[in-house]
Amino acid sequence: MGLTILILGAGVGSRYGYPKQLEPVGPAGETLIDYALYDAIRTGFTRAIILTRRDIEDSFRDTIGKRCGERIALEYVYQDLNDLPNGFTVPSGRQKPWGTGHAVLSASKTINEPFAVINGDDFYGQASFQVLSNYLIKCQNPVDTDYAFVGFLLKDTLSSYSTVSRAICRCDSNGFLKTMEEYLRIEKNRDVVQAIDELGKLRHLTGNEVVSMNMWGFTPSLFAHLSAEFVTFLHRYGMEKDSEFFLPYALNNLIAQGSVRVKMLSGGGQWFGITYIEDKLQVIHRVKNLIDQGQYPECLWSKSQ
Repeated sequence: MGLTILILGAGVGSRYGYPKQLEPVGPAGETLIDYALYDAIRTGFTRAIILTRRDIEDSFRDTIGKRCGERIALEYVYQDLNDLPNGFTVPSGRQKPWGTGHAVLSASKTINEPFAVINGDDFYGQASFQVLSNYLIKCQNPVDTDYAFVGFLLKDTLSSYSTVSRAICRCDSNGFLKTMEEYLRIEKNRDVVQAIDELGKLRHLTGNEVVSMNMWGFTPSLFAHLSAEFVTFLHRYGMEKDSEFFLPYALNNLIAQGSVRVKMLSGGGQWFGITYIEDKLQVIHRVKNLIDQGQYPECLWSKSQ
């Protein structure tokens, strides 16, 4: 059975100013999604679903779709504010999407097999895709509630230009996730990494903490759990204009309830991505270094590849 990857590309890019998922970072205009698809293909993924919005769909089709649509079965699904359970409506004035948990739910009608989820504006590298592929190949039972995520070290995910937010992961002795705690305004100050925890307290970190960068492995059983969590979320926060149903928020609840287990996978590559517009030049430089090392071709989708 082939593997499916769901790429989240519907974000509005409020800090960046426009959809950063389409920002060219490779020598031939490749985006980070192009590199993700390239790595996905060479680690066994045969189907890709890009989760986007209808107002930017043509931009995806005219760039990524034209470049690699013949290399992998490529489909598009849409995150829509009005896609809500019966009995709920969008509050007046709301424009922000409902968050990553809702984004994954938006693909529920098209996925019936184990699948990966990644962000469209992050670079994960071939090694990360390989460890996730190896895990998903073993997940042939669609009702299995054992999931996985690829863990990264906090120090490898910081921005050189400003603070970031990260979900720091606590795992048990068997490597299963116990909880994810959101830390805000994380930055390196000399030799110390400092952050603000969920209670608003200043915390000092080592930088060796494991964080989730939204690289997940699931079975279709996730959708029923997410649907129930989304209803609960809407009852509590659905009338707020800016509240978001985040995937880690839902998973924290499901883990606490004992409904699912989430295994941390190690052995992935080093993450990098575009959080701020200033990050772009650094990303271009890192991509070029990988090309110079022979890890990627100069032209990613050359017909000779």
